[in-house]
Amino acid sequence: MTKTKTLLASIVAVAIGGCARPTPERQIVDDAAAALGGADRIAAVRTLVIEGSGTNGNLGQDMTPDATGQTFAVSNYRRAIDVAGARVRIEQTRTPNFTYFQGPQPQKQVLGIDGDVGYNVAANGNATRVPNAAARDRRAEVFHHPLTIVRAALDPAATLSNPRTAGSESVVDVTTSGGLGFTLAIDNGTKLPTRVVSMTDNVNLGDVAIETSFADYQDVSGLKLPARFTTNTDKTTTATLQVSKQAVDADAGDLAAPEAARSATPITGPAPANVTAEVVAKGVWWLAGQSHHSVLVEFSDHLTLIEAPQNDTRALAVIAKARELVPGKPLTHVVNTHHHFDHSGGIRAAVSEGLAVITQKASAAFYQDAVARAHTIAPDALAKNPKPLKLETVDEELDLKDASMTVTLYRIAGSGHGDTILMAYFPRERLLVEADVYTPGGAIAPYAENFLENIKKRNLRVDKIVPIHGAIGPFADLVKAAQGTK
Repeated sequence: MTKTKTLLASIVAVAIGGCARPTPERQIVDDAAAALGGADRIAAVRTLVIEGSGTNGNLGQDMTPDATGQTFAVSNYRRAIDVAGARVRIEQTRTPNFTYFQGPQPQKQVLGIDGDVGYNVAANGNATRVPNAAARDRRAEVFHHPLTIVRAALDPAATLSNPRTAGSESVVDVTTSGGLGFTLAIDNGTKLPTRVVSMTDNVNLGDVAIETSFADYQDVSGLKLPARFTTNTDKTTTATLQVSKQAVDADAGDLAAPEAARSATPITGPAPANVTAEVVAKGVWWLAGQSHHSVLVEFSDHLTLIEAPQNDTRALAVIAKARELVPGKPLTHVVNTHHHFDHSGGIRAAVSEGLAVITQKASAAFYQDAVARAHTIAPDALAKNPKPLKLETVDEELDLKDASMTVTLYRIAGSGHGDTILMAYFPRERLLVEADVYTPGGAIAPYAENFLENIKKRNLRVDKIVPIHGAIGPFADLVKAAQGTK
């Protein structure tokens, strides 16, 4: 007996044997099933193919911590779902509506989930396996659709609990037979599902809710299905989709994970940190080795780190390397160049190590919130070793100096990459540390002209750019990049 027939038989058996009044939690699910087209019709569905257009948000990468205006326009969207097998493949084209590292050209994306294997397919056809945490999120996303979540809730092996009323909605918690947890809400009038919520871990946001709401229901092959989807991550809209076409039991194509992804070693966590140390000048070390770098600065009686990026793994390794390089002085501060998630993901680890955080003034509330957030789903360094946040802010500029070292922090004004970005200038050494506004050796440099304008406005004398991305490069290369003569 196929899985679909088994589920259908189980649902029918429950209905025949269900002479007693349904429990409140079962009633919510039964009402939703009836509104969508009936339990039998739902159980019979094999595939669902959805096409449309919409937007993707740029979570954690906007101009300020509170901004949400940066989006990618999504076109040529196609989501093919193996409903019984919980396999999905998504194809879409994203075009940024903002100045973007990779330029303004459209980018085609192909991604999917097949069992425990999440995968991406690059433009050249090469498939790679995504980390297990991302695969878990994609498995949960399968059920962010009325058809799939109600079908899962109808399964006798699912657990239903905590029925309640919230405004005009009836709400129930669903734990699927596979152990995934969701909250399902339905409209008290139409009984149609209005939203589904699942929880996940985010390095920066901690325990975070992913909520997809449904609207504009239409008749499709004996079912009621939504034509409008809106997904929020925490308080930020991260995806919208307006459906132009959807088909039940259509040819979904090959939804199996590509062999290159399936046979790849599972990625259970962040890559091990590789931290190299290069002396740039007396008392200044460039801590590199991977995609995101840091800079260690030695003062007379203490050390300061510029940037604790990415995550606990990278940040803690960089902190350990700093203490190893200069064991006789305490590491007391970390300068955060800007709030973007890949540059602030290690700040909680730095706080857990007792470091004070120096950041641009407009980011203060962001870090106060980040340090206060709960991280129970995947406890991080700060959750395991709580420390209070010690925060110092920079408006336009701030001198860090003593008898042996001077560093001036300047806000980079008018950058298309962000409004909270700090650069660090070493006047004696004629070095300039920056993140994201210029990558020496990069193929394109959309922010270089503005970066150069900021340098000239401050009358800074610079010999070398010491970047958080890329390799150390001469100031002359920045000038060429800004002039478009690279």
